[in-house]
Amino acid sequence: MRSQRRTRRLAVALIGSATLALTACGGGGSDDAAQPESASQEPSTPADSGADPFDLTRQAAAHMPMTADALATGFDSALKLPGNADSDAAGLRAQLTYLLTEHVYLAGIAVDTAYVAGADSPEFKQAAKTLDANSVALSDAVGSVAGDKKAATFLAAWRSHIKDFVSYAVAAKEGDQAGKRAALHNLAAYQRTAGKFFADITGGALPASAVRASLGEHVATLTAAIDAFAAGNTDAFDKLKVAADHMPMTAMALADGIDQAANIAGNPDDQASELRAALNAKLTEHVYLSGIGVFTAYVDGADSKSFNAAAGTIDDNSVEIADAVAGLTDQKTGDSFLQSWRSHINDFVAYAVAVANGDQQGEQKAQANLEGYAKASGMTFEQLTGGALTATAVQHEFEMHIESLSNAIDALASTLIR
Repeated sequence: MRSQRRTRRLAVALIGSATLALTACGGGGSDDAAQPESASQEPSTPADSGADPFDLTRQAAAHMPMTADALATGFDSALKLPGNADSDAAGLRAQLTYLLTEHVYLAGIAVDTAYVAGADSPEFKQAAKTLDANSVALSDAVGSVAGDKKAATFLAAWRSHIKDFVSYAVAAKEGDQAGKRAALHNLAAYQRTAGKFFADITGGALPASAVRASLGEHVATLTAAIDAFAAGNTDAFDKLKVAADHMPMTAMALADGIDQAANIAGNPDDQASELRAALNAKLTEHVYLSGIGVFTAYVDGADSKSFNAAAGTIDDNSVEIADAVAGLTDQKTGDSFLQSWRSHINDFVAYAVAVANGDQQGEQKAQANLEGYAKASGMTFEQLTGGALTATAVQHEFEMHIESLSNAIDALASTLIR
């Protein structure tokens, strides 16, 4: 019975992650972001019942960079922002922002899975495998500018520091202060190693001391979140967001150093690049915070203090996204966007709950609401970008994402909920 309960909890968390990934998806890749029709693909077929739920969650989150890149390019074109959101340097910064933000949340999911199902459970092994896929993607990004040998060196060290975070999490849950100190000692050693590594590959453009300082903040903020989750504190969600919100700064520093060393085309610090990176961070964050929020609602109850805290953190992210829209347009537009954004979040949650409960009528109602949101969003983004993003293209992208993510939700329910 307890094993079934754990499986259901994990299913709920993953359903939440997958359902809410379709936030504002309106575009294709950076090669043709202003006209996302060209990047469209046919909706994916339903995942088989044996598919890895953590991998499906990451696939859902992987839509966010495409969305962010399309929106940034659309606004860049419409508002003639200084710089170029589609430059190679902007792309590097955006990619690092997405992957590093994802790293924090996948690490959080892995730790939460270890606490719920056990650090030796099959579920944790799956979560760890998905976290490692993010690590490989990061090493590939490093390798694209530093070469395969350097990428392999980076990956080995990065994997080692993740193991140290896991050791810290286990020690935190067990109240093992000596274990926590040992993990922190190892993480401090990693900071020194990473500092030297990035100073080396950038020819000193990125000082070792700057890398050490940034990674020190990463360690401090993520371990603070782990401590809070281990203790069951309601401020854990805010602390995890603080840890993730530090990652765009780290990505910016790395992109600057690599850009200087490799003379990559474009400027990672111009206004258009800044917008693209910010959207990558906030949309990626939205997916994972939403998943954690739904997980908490099912584990502790929708009327619990912990869920109220999680919902508050999710809404903080929503407000930040709306503020970005307001900054590009005006406050009235930002307020209208926020109201619609919050409504569509509720519709995805309603769909996830209906699927989990076998409520077909609830599923149909949620789908109808989401289809209405897709149509309205198409018109909204066309207006906001002066036609740089067309209503039909955006609506089509929304509809395709709704279909594919709904298939993923169905597969998650079939596979994990007993």
